[in-house]
Amino acid sequence: MSHPGETPRIPAIAQAMRPLPFLIFSSRWLQLPLYLGLIVAQCVYVFLFLKELWHLVTHATSFGEQQIMLVVLGLIDVVMISNLLIMVIIGGYETFVSRLGLQDHPDQPEWLSHVNASVLKIKLAMAIIGISSIHLLRTFIEAGNIGSAGRTTDYTETGIILQTVIHVVFIFSAIGIAWVDKMTVPTGKGH
Repeated sequence: MSHPGETPRIPAIAQAMRPLPFLIFSSRWLQLPLYLGLIVAQCVYVFLFLKELWHLVTHATSFGEQQIMLVVLGLIDVVMISNLLIMVIIGGYETFVSRLGLQDHPDQPEWLSHVNASVLKIKLAMAIIGISSIHLLRTFIEAGNIGSAGRTTDYTETGIILQTVIHVVFIFSAIGIAWVDKMTVPTGKGH
């Protein structure tokens, strides 16, 4: 422990690092602008959410139930993408760049105490499935307009089928990631 007025000592392990390993280890800080960029993207999503919420409130009396449901699903979609951004920003920074030092902080997310690359992969896969589910639900709601006189939709039958197949692929991918992760993590039996 250093005393007031004393220059903090560099840990012995850092002193012993050769230049090349030190450079390689320090290169993790190159990810910092990426995480800062994601924070800017998060701000854009907050703006989009507020814009869509304002649109919903100002048109609440003229929108039908289906239009309100579609706007609300859009809001949920923005929230889920925002949650994904938070997981990537906080979890990625904590895992790959530097510790945040949030121990015993009352606002520390519960999942952050046990985050690692495997946990982050599975959480991201689950978030992507959730986002895909919202998109698919919106597609199914609007699919009722296919072939209706006077009502238009941007969806085609082929597009709906492809979106459903992609969603199923996301689900199988997440199952595969979880299965591979389970195979690589020792269970503790026999140790």
